[in-house]
Amino acid sequence: MIRISTIFIAICMVLVAASLGLVLHAVAGISGTESAIVALTALTFLILYNAVSMRLRDRSDVGSQIADLSRGTADLARQVAEFGRRLAAVEGRVVSATSASSDRIQAVVGEINELGVLVKQLAVSVASHEDLIASGAAAAPPAPAPAAIVAAPVAEPQTSPPLSTESAAPPVVARPAPSAAPTVAEAAARSQPQLLAAVKNAIEENRLDIYLQPMVTLPQRKVRFYEAVTRLRDDNDQILAADDFIATAEAGGLMGRIDHMVMLRCVQVLRRLMVRNKDVGVFCNVSAATLANPTTFAQCLDFLEANRALAPSFVLEFKQATFRNLGPTETEHLAALSQRGYRFSIDHVSDLRIEPRELADRGVRFIKVPAALLLDPRQSSTSDIHPSDLSDLLGRFGIDLIAEKIEGERAVVDLLDFDVRFGQGFLFAPPRPLRPEGASATGGATSNSTNGSNGPSPPASPPAPVASPAIEPSTRATGNAALARRAAGPG
Repeated sequence: MIRISTIFIAICMVLVAASLGLVLHAVAGISGTESAIVALTALTFLILYNAVSMRLRDRSDVGSQIADLSRGTADLARQVAEFGRRLAAVEGRVVSATSASSDRIQAVVGEINELGVLVKQLAVSVASHEDLIASGAAAAPPAPAPAAIVAAPVAEPQTSPPLSTESAAPPVVARPAPSAAPTVAEAAARSQPQLLAAVKNAIEENRLDIYLQPMVTLPQRKVRFYEAVTRLRDDNDQILAADDFIATAEAGGLMGRIDHMVMLRCVQVLRRLMVRNKDVGVFCNVSAATLANPTTFAQCLDFLEANRALAPSFVLEFKQATFRNLGPTETEHLAALSQRGYRFSIDHVSDLRIEPRELADRGVRFIKVPAALLLDPRQSSTSDIHPSDLSDLLGRFGIDLIAEKIEGERAVVDLLDFDVRFGQGFLFAPPRPLRPEGASATGGATSNSTNGSNGPSPPASPPAPVASPAIEPSTRATGNAALARRAAGPG
């Protein structure tokens, strides 16, 4: 539009200049040349006038545009300032809220630390009181046995109901204690041929009993595993503990049959336990003689192969000396068990010189160390690692540390500082015989114990009293000191 108007104005100026020249030529008698010069002069003047007027008009337009731009810039600056003020206010509120939250968190952390210190002091105090009570009860002279118990016949304990997870209590175990002392004394007084004959007769007549002792989690004391402890009954139904007959059975070549029978019973027990609790497991001891005998081991391997589905919950336990003296045959047999998914445990640990990588490669997933050995301050100088770091070291290779032979609350308190996850001992429950149907485990179990009523049951065996008075639990308090002690630490 601007270009068209400019052309139109130029044409108009040319026409005006030409008309002026013609008028001057006609009226004033000016020649054509002079009239043309006058017309060009007028045209030039008109062009200059038009240019100046257009320049002035453009300047006024540009001035108004600059004014509008200035007003817009000022509005933008005001908005930016307002946003900056609001942002500063928000930042101030965030900083104040963060500082207030940090102060509250610090206050809460301080209170929690105080509570943790108080709980630790309370746990130590309770543990010391329980130790004093236990030592006082142990120092007290034993009360004379009633005449009725002394005169009771030997067969009387067999008529009483066996111990179970629901109804067994420590005082019940103390009843047969007077008759257990003669059992141990008579077993020690037997000659080697008499003991070997008693073991053979017990195997032939299926007088092999399984006692179960729970392994609990610490500090919750929830039953997680059971260890199967073997007992034999002679012709007079007197109990032979494992330490009394194992050496004789190994010398007489009977350990293979015993181990095979124990495996059978353990698998039956495990099936019964898993009816109620899928997370439970059973530890079954296997002797070095069975591991080294190809014929006996082949029978056990066939049986374990048929029960591979239970391998994750069925742990085979060997002595530390067995693993330290493995020959080619034993190594091959262990590899065969590991290939079938079975895991291993090591017990009878005499020192802490342990190679966790080598053990993990062989399939070891549990190591049972006596609590006294872990808490012995001399072990830190004789072993490659401090006992307090042993659980963490084994955990890096997938091996769990189990503290066994725990008999006092003070030991539990100290073991929790070592980050021990599992415990076993008379403090929690002694080994107890199964029910006749083989459905239940020891009486020391809590609500986690299983006592199913369906599924296959082990061969029935008459209940027997506990062989040794050493398994009688000492008089103690409720044993919650470790729970209180652990409440302030990591779970």
